[in-house]
Amino acid sequence: MEQILVFLTLGIALVLFVWEKLRYDIVALLALFVLIIAGIIPAEDAFTGFSHPAVITVAAVLVISQALQHSGLIDVIGRILAKLGTNLMLQIVALSFIVAVASAFMNNIGALAILMPVALHMARKHGNPPSYILMPIAFASILGGMVTLIGTPPNIIIATFRANVAGERFGMFDFAPVGLSLALVGLLFITLLGWRLLPKRKTQTSSNNLFHIENYITEVKVPEDSKLNGRTIAEMNRVADTEVLALGLVRKGIRIHAPSPSEEIKPDDILILEADTDDLRVFIDNTGTELTGGKQIRKEAKGSEDIHTVEAIVMADSPLIGQTAASLNMRTRYRINLLAVARREKQIWQRIGKIHFKTGDVLLLQGRTVNINDAITTMQCLPLAERGLTIGKPRKMLYALSIFVAAIAAVVLGVLPVQIAFTFAAVAMVLSGILPLRDMYTSIDWPVIVLLAAMIPVGVAFETSGSADMVTNQILSLGDRHPIWLLLGIIMTITILLSNVINNAATVVLMAPIGINIASELGVSADPFLMAIAIAASCAFLTPIGHQSNTLVMGPGGYKFSDYWKMGLPITIGMVLLGVPLIMYFWPP
Repeated sequence: MEQILVFLTLGIALVLFVWEKLRYDIVALLALFVLIIAGIIPAEDAFTGFSHPAVITVAAVLVISQALQHSGLIDVIGRILAKLGTNLMLQIVALSFIVAVASAFMNNIGALAILMPVALHMARKHGNPPSYILMPIAFASILGGMVTLIGTPPNIIIATFRANVAGERFGMFDFAPVGLSLALVGLLFITLLGWRLLPKRKTQTSSNNLFHIENYITEVKVPEDSKLNGRTIAEMNRVADTEVLALGLVRKGIRIHAPSPSEEIKPDDILILEADTDDLRVFIDNTGTELTGGKQIRKEAKGSEDIHTVEAIVMADSPLIGQTAASLNMRTRYRINLLAVARREKQIWQRIGKIHFKTGDVLLLQGRTVNINDAITTMQCLPLAERGLTIGKPRKMLYALSIFVAAIAAVVLGVLPVQIAFTFAAVAMVLSGILPLRDMYTSIDWPVIVLLAAMIPVGVAFETSGSADMVTNQILSLGDRHPIWLLLGIIMTITILLSNVINNAATVVLMAPIGINIASELGVSADPFLMAIAIAASCAFLTPIGHQSNTLVMGPGGYKFSDYWKMGLPITIGMVLLGVPLIMYFWPP
């Protein structure tokens, strides 16, 4: 009965993970609660996952990654890359290899987020489609994570499973013989051939092309007899019996940007509206306003020179996710206008204030420079426009590198466990002034931490209930004799399929007990099976939802869901065909 309930719970959880209506951390918590109520997970063990070494290590690595960004080290590298020539393949090679190296030692998303604006600037400057560059560097960030213990959360989790089996964790560079070999092969494929398989989409090389916004911004004048006289901005749409967005108004030659909902409309005001043709027609008819005749008064008004538009992408840890511009009261809170939203390859127009934001959405924001910069930082979005790269202070960069290298050395030499060494390094980054204290906690991707902490007890229940044994027996029953290489290939394939539709950390928690049980049944070492699962969990190249790096580039690159197969499928097949013999060679059973 316990096995049936565990399988049913995990099956529903997998469906919810793929469905994405509930965030993955909430799904993991629901699965945890169900198994606690059923008595399969003891209540006193419910939250032991939060003290698990893997969870502590992941949190510490995220803090250290943010500190390395604050030190300016990666920005200096980006500044150098921005000076590359016009050769497209050279740009892809340089960007991909730098992202891969950075991803081996810091958060994959952090490495990609730092260099993605550089890549977009280079593409736009030289007239190249961003679709040729963005997916290669996203895949490079995933490949780089295969190389070290701290490169990606699945490696950290696998290391703890290995400690339970062999009494010793995988070391910092134990993943390198297989991971580095596969990463290099993957990078060579991406930079020499893979990018040529991608679609050429020039429609997204600039914000003017991605967002055809000027066609929907109109100026109307408020005459003396207009029904809007004396009304507030908040009352405007009720009077008009339609829905338009007031971006601003011009009064006596002075522009008022993002006016307050309580701002009173006066005669001779020029309203700057965003609306489609039908809504605009209804607005003018019902309010008695007049078109200004095509002359863009807003551009001549005082105060207009500091109003700009900026593209920004919604990151995975943004507080915007699941919210709307209306529920956030975005205009009043941030003093900016949301002009448009692009999701995947399409722009969304209707009822812009009621769109629920998702990871990877590209927002077109309008406001004064100071307001936009502050808003983007607070909303934890990534600006896609060319930005001024921070020149790191040499002393800060030296301190950051020294602390980071010392932590790695402590782990490699066996002086400290990885979770202690990196937590100490994270605190040292704050004490040395490299990372502001306020950013220590905001740099942690809490949904991922909660996901791991909730799934670890669920994974234990999957093993202790006998459910993992059932899956093991099913795999072993596929034939009478099973060569190890075939079983490794099967395990890798199953793990790859799961990691392309659900979080790769959750995939590892479920697959590791199966790999360990297969090794136990065969009387061989669990190391090759654990290594196969770790590598396969980082092969999320087939979908935009399998890894946050893929989601991040989907909108700016103009990719469709099917585009990921074009470059991702050859890499995935190569990872399995090369991964199995490499694992057999470096980690013999």
